[in-house]
Amino acid sequence: MRVVKPLLVFAAFAGLVAAAALSRDRWLPSVVPGGGPTNAPAHDHEHAHDHDHDEDHDHDHDATSAREVVELSRQARRNLGLIAKPLRLRSGWRTITIPGTITDRPGISDQGVTSPVVGVVTKIHAYPGDTVEPGEPLFTLRLLSDYLQDAQSELFKATRDLQLEQEKRQRLEQLGTAIPGARLIDIDQQQRRLQAAITSARQDLLTRGLTPEQIEQVAVGQFVSTVEIVAPPPPDEAVVEAPAADGSAAMVPVAASSAEVQELSVELGSQVQAGQLLATLANHRLLYAVGHAFKGEAAAIERATREAWPVQLEFAEDDPAGWEPLPEGFRIRHVANTIDPASRTFDFFVPLTNQSKSYDREGEQFVVWRLRPGQRVRLLVPVEQLSDVFVLPAEAVVREGPDAFVFRQNGDLFDRLPVHLLHADRVNAIVANDGSLAPGWFVAQSAAASLNRVLEAQADDGAPAGMHVHADGTVHEPH
Repeated sequence: MRVVKPLLVFAAFAGLVAAAALSRDRWLPSVVPGGGPTNAPAHDHEHAHDHDHDEDHDHDHDATSAREVVELSRQARRNLGLIAKPLRLRSGWRTITIPGTITDRPGISDQGVTSPVVGVVTKIHAYPGDTVEPGEPLFTLRLLSDYLQDAQSELFKATRDLQLEQEKRQRLEQLGTAIPGARLIDIDQQQRRLQAAITSARQDLLTRGLTPEQIEQVAVGQFVSTVEIVAPPPPDEAVVEAPAADGSAAMVPVAASSAEVQELSVELGSQVQAGQLLATLANHRLLYAVGHAFKGEAAAIERATREAWPVQLEFAEDDPAGWEPLPEGFRIRHVANTIDPASRTFDFFVPLTNQSKSYDREGEQFVVWRLRPGQRVRLLVPVEQLSDVFVLPAEAVVREGPDAFVFRQNGDLFDRLPVHLLHADRVNAIVANDGSLAPGWFVAQSAAASLNRVLEAQADDGAPAGMHVHADGTVHEPH
């Protein structure tokens, strides 16, 4: 009896322990907060260590969270053209993108060459694509103008009459006899009238295209039967508005002496009239980037114009290889006050200076321009300035639905970090300074989409895409 009683007590206690173990899912949460079945990994102490390491670097992950990491070799980074740069806080602009085109500046970029007289084109000295300097011959015309022939005759006659009057006065002075003063006064007045007629005839012939040398020949009786049309000098308005250091507009002169023959309007043997267009010369150094905006965007564009905010230009079909970088900080010069009836858009104009290269071929010089009229352009007009943000290239951020990520470099490893994307356009991405990133961190400046595809490919192949990276540098697959 003494033995049976302890055995019964032990059996009852064992039964209670077994029942408690079987029903622990029900009573354990009420006794121990956070209790319940766990599948803690064998290296929880390593996670705690990793958590401390992340806190030292301003990470917001808890001790057991895994980081999504891509490992790339040096060769792979070179293949992607991947460059990492340290983050720094700065100001950025929220912008709207407006389509536009490159155009010449009216009255400055193009010049028409007209015929000053009636004549026949007997020779063409420059053809489309040729580069000419001011004063170089463009056309030779054979004169058919009766007016020009009469003007030459008038100049020659007035010149001869003036010589006769001058000789008459000299003879009277040589006689030494008393000469009535009225007679000398008449001679002097006649000389002044002839001199005025000569000056008028010379100016008339000069405006008709004759050179000073040819006019001198006409004065001595050698009449001109042909006239050369030369390249005119550049317009005095060949200046460009450039932003000064303080953001105000300053007028900076631009050398624009040479011009390209853009179009011929006559052929060899054509008869032309006075004032008829013979050719069009072009110098594409000074251009406009013309934006085509809708009425709903007028307020933002007017404010950017009034405040002289910098406009970014993104050129389509532009190959920057071999060219100097274009300056930044373009400003809107003016906004059109009319609306195109077909597209229902209004234009605004941004001046810019083109770049050119020249080369010689068979003794002739040719010019190649970087930007060409008719080329498409996107104008990024600022609407709001954001302060204390991270401004990254657009290729540095990848989006997946509502999420946005950047990749932080750690040696050969690139951590994918979620960020708050405030604004993105085709050039820049602006990321909020909300603690997800910190100044000084090295972040990939491009190929974020490629890195994200590599991460997804690792996950699809069963590779440890969501591996754990610990403070000691060891890498473990997710458990």
